Amino acid sequence: MTAPGQVVFIGNSLPRRCGIATFTTDLQQALARSAPPVETGIVAMTDHGHTYDYPSAVCLEITDKKLEDYERAANSVNAGGYEVASLQHEFGIFGGEAGAHVIALMRQLRMPIVTTLHTVLAQPTPVQRSVFEAILDASTRVIVMAEKGRELLRNTYRLAAEKIEVIPHGIPEFEFLEPDGAKAKLGFSNRSVILTFGLLSPNKGIEVMIDAMPSILKSRPDAVYVVLGATHPNLVRDQCEAYRESLIERARQAGVEDHVVFLDQFVDQKTLLEFISMCDVYVTPYLNEAQMTSGTLAYSFGLGKAVVSTPYWHARELLADGRGILVPFGDAAAIGSEIAKLLKNDALRQAMRKRAYSSSRSMTWERTADRYM
Repeated sequence: MTAPGQVVFIGNSLPRRCGIATFTTDLQQALARSAPPVETGIVAMTDHGHTYDYPSAVCLEITDKKLEDYERAANSVNAGGYEVASLQHEFGIFGGEAGAHVIALMRQLRMPIVTTLHTVLAQPTPVQRSVFEAILDASTRVIVMAEKGRELLRNTYRLAAEKIEVIPHGIPEFEFLEPDGAKAKLGFSNRSVILTFGLLSPNKGIEVMIDAMPSILKSRPDAVYVVLGATHPNLVRDQCEAYRESLIERARQAGVEDHVVFLDQFVDQKTLLEFISMCDVYVTPYLNEAQMTSGTLAYSFGLGKAVVSTPYWHARELLADGRGILVPFGDAAAIGSEIAKLLKNDALRQAMRKRAYSSSRSMTWERTADRYM
């Protein structure tokens, strides 16, 4: 079977600040670097009222709320000679009720569409189900990043098994390193570092980790919790930085303000990998199980980090069989106890790190690109 010669990606793109933008860009670059080489382009979704200095890979923009932009994009893509379209689907990035505008584009494309589903809802509203099923119908193949996604597509949406592929979230190729060098570079030498990375929003469970810090400090007084990431743009738009300020105040009231560091930055991949490399324990204390995929979890796992997480769908699969530790949602005592145990026991932490690193080698972007091809 010959590889496709030209692939167009439809989704958010860097420098827009979100996980879908990072994923689209990473996947596009991985295919562009593959052998044989693939010509690629990106149709970037631009949220209403914003402008971005897109890279040259972006050949077209769609303003999310303008239906006519979707129709114009379909005509342009059809004329562009592309052989396959790779659509990145997430609720909230397309215009229309439940993101219905994207259906107009999909139905006009004259090429196979491979749709990557970043979320699969177990209990959609009637409108969400209608739109989602139209997207499934217009797709030649759909990709999910966890077996739970396949299960929901089969049982909730009655999608044919042969139409579904499971391809894990891609990760950068990175060597297995001890954290000391990165700690020294980033100013955290001689500290036990716990890290959370990602756009700051209330569903991430940062409050739970702040509440867990006093118990961690009893056994590891050198511990520091680093929260790396800008506040979610939608949150800033609606309430400025009130949420971030409430977290800072929570840390102050808990008496741990000197052990919780908020870094309000949206970092590039090189800087992000340095921060992940620095940490002793990576934590994702998300509050909702219906998280099909987490890029930050995949990245930290792929760098061979000891991970403590709540049992959302992606974490349950990735961290099974001793590859990480799962704790109940919203349980500050449990999360504190497990992190303290890892920070005190070097042998336990190192064994978990090695299991994670060795089992993640099939997830590198190069391998991921091969599976997409």
